[in-house]
Amino acid sequence: MGGVRELAASFVAPGLCGVAVRDRLKHLTPEDEGVLRAVGAYQGALASGDLKVRCTEGLEHGADTWAVRKRELTALSSSRIAGAITKATHDQWALARRCQAAHIQNLATGIKTLRHRLSLPLGERGTKRAAGGYRSKGEWFRKSRRLATLEARHTAAVADWQAGRVRVVRGGKRLFNTRHHLTEARLTEEQWRQRWEAERWFLAADGESGKRFGNETIRVTPDGEVSIKLPAPLAHLANTRHGRYTLTARIAFAHRGAEWADRIEANRAVAYRIHLDTERGRWYLTASWQRPVVKTIPLETARARGMVGVDTNADHFAAYRLDRHGNPIGDPHRFGYDLSGTAGHRDAQIRHALTRLINWAVRAGVAAIGIEDLDFTTEKTREKHGGRKRFRQLISGMPTARLKARLVSMAAEQGLAIVAVDPAYTSLWGAQHWQKPLTAPRRKMSRHDAAGIAIGRRALGHPVRRRTAPPPHDRSDRAGHRTAQAESGNRGREGTRPPTTDRPPGGPLPSGKRKREPSASNTVRDAPSTHRWVQDSLVCTG
Repeated sequence: MGGVRELAASFVAPGLCGVAVRDRLKHLTPEDEGVLRAVGAYQGALASGDLKVRCTEGLEHGADTWAVRKRELTALSSSRIAGAITKATHDQWALARRCQAAHIQNLATGIKTLRHRLSLPLGERGTKRAAGGYRSKGEWFRKSRRLATLEARHTAAVADWQAGRVRVVRGGKRLFNTRHHLTEARLTEEQWRQRWEAERWFLAADGESGKRFGNETIRVTPDGEVSIKLPAPLAHLANTRHGRYTLTARIAFAHRGAEWADRIEANRAVAYRIHLDTERGRWYLTASWQRPVVKTIPLETARARGMVGVDTNADHFAAYRLDRHGNPIGDPHRFGYDLSGTAGHRDAQIRHALTRLINWAVRAGVAAIGIEDLDFTTEKTREKHGGRKRFRQLISGMPTARLKARLVSMAAEQGLAIVAVDPAYTSLWGAQHWQKPLTAPRRKMSRHDAAGIAIGRRALGHPVRRRTAPPPHDRSDRAGHRTAQAESGNRGREGTRPPTTDRPPGGPLPSGKRKREPSASNTVRDAPSTHRWVQDSLVCTG
């Protein structure tokens, strides 16, 4: 195929398996906030100690050591709180291990790239597949030193991995390092301390099916009353029976409230988490539960009513609607967003753009959205794009993983499937085959709009190019249908011409048929092959 790599098959992305909703705890009294702070700090200290023990065990952890840890925490709190803390510890340790494995892989990729570029002559040009040599001896020397640094880091990371040793900071490494840069973060020491303590609190409880309202530790009734089971050392703070403290605040989930109420009334498991937003001074309650795994629809079913192809860019989604045969319909649509600013602002921008995209797809009547299965893991390293700093910042700022997760979950609520396709050559081939033919005085086609068509056609199982074969040698219709635009049974304008008349022998001409008889041909080219040409003798006389 001339260097073109093999494309991965398209697939329907699996649907969501969990739900989380959040509501604010309003009108809390100072006593309520004091109890929440005391419980969060006490259980947070238990969680920190348990995480330290788990990290010390490393690969020697087993069911016996887990049981010992849980028994020790039960004596200091309760059985359910101990179970929630140990589960959170296991999840955090497993996440650290996955991040450690990804870090080792990134180091190995950087080392491979550096070794390749160092082996090339100075100034050698690179290709689309691999970078070229370095530009000067000074750059070559600096990169050789960096290679030695990465190899040392890789050796240390592999040693930690083999020993089962991870490094975890409760509260976050970034917030921990902010303590040394308070001026740049525009924080005082007291503000940082409040945020640090709040991030290290532990106010969470896993649900349990069959128990009252699905959770015994943090219980929320259908009318919005919130009560907490206090740990044994803080039982004197209880204001109701059985060592529980009931908050004065009431919650009412505006989003998915009916689904949440159905679960708790059926005593099905619901997990809760209470946290404090120190910047706003607000308390929030988050409820989450699992959904049964829903089998994805077949790929052919997703393609039945056409597709919306979406090209993901740094500042907008470029979408184009296609019918089930791969024909573009209407004009391109663009849904912009701004990824600058805080993480909350970026997340809101992505959600708003996805909401508009999904609503338009629903109005268009399609059953699925085609999107690229993007992953810039190998492209973010500076060893490959060292001099292209703005390009690395561009691809690093695109939240591909979060975007895919949000798109799948939001589209599932509207009954839309997500078809993931291989992103290779979509922009190149889309611009080559679709940008110029669809450009019109009243329709401006960009490279990204053409890429949306390429993505949609690939999701539908069609080739990107507009024609699959060259024209027949004699430019007639006897070679059959020549385009990949329409269904094989609907030939349309490229089909054979209907007969000039369907009059039966001796009968009348059917209505709607052409009455004019075909005229005789005046040229040799149009004459039938059975006609014999005879020279007129009168022309040669005289």
